[in-house]
Amino acid sequence: MNLRALLFGLILMLIAPSARAEVLIFAAASLKGPLDRIAAQFDDVVVSYGGSGTMARQVSFGAPADIVLLANADWMDVLVDGGHVQRDTVVDFASNRLVLIGRQGTGRVALEADALLERLGDGRLAVGLTEAVPAGIYAKAALQSLGLWDATKDRLAEVDNVRAALTKVARGQTQLGIVYRTDTRVSDAVVEVAAFPVESHPPIIYLGALTNKANDDAQSVLAYLLSPDGQAILAESGFLPPHGALR
Repeated sequence: MNLRALLFGLILMLIAPSARAEVLIFAAASLKGPLDRIAAQFDDVVVSYGGSGTMARQVSFGAPADIVLLANADWMDVLVDGGHVQRDTVVDFASNRLVLIGRQGTGRVALEADALLERLGDGRLAVGLTEAVPAGIYAKAALQSLGLWDATKDRLAEVDNVRAALTKVARGQTQLGIVYRTDTRVSDAVVEVAAFPVESHPPIIYLGALTNKANDDAQSVLAYLLSPDGQAILAESGFLPPHGALR
């Protein structure tokens, strides 16, 4: 874990119960747009965003979250196995697609080594941390599956969450980036230039759960996320139905 994430987790652990929000949600950064809208339906709901790995680690260290919303099943398994969330509340609530992006005006890019390296030029490929951030984990799996990993592994600009990868491309700090399709909606400075085949990486599943600290208000927020109204907000932001609903 980086120093900033550790310090943030320690600060949250020191917050007095009387100063806490009624419901505190730790969520994957890619959920920010629709989750802000969902949180606004309630009083005293606060959302902390970051990479799923960072969020999961902070909860495991005792950060006072009531709800955890992650973009990766493995990190949720860590919390379940550690007894940090209530196993029977784990739910699959959305899914997504993995895409390659460039700055606005960039043309389509074939997912082939020569084409990818030509477009990168002397620049780098922005991705989430490939050993910790779900979008980075999915990106590595997709690049390996398509035979592109060896050509790109030394050209990566790894960052601590998917929105940071988006920002690097939007600011022209990297030529290309790998993000979720929903992320492309939050910046007019980027454009999707290729979509990774769904079979090239594990399914992008968003899972939610209540922690052991959760109260009835937290249960109501999670229930709203799963309700037709909550699912409509997610769909309007480009999220796909829960993975189970696609089967």
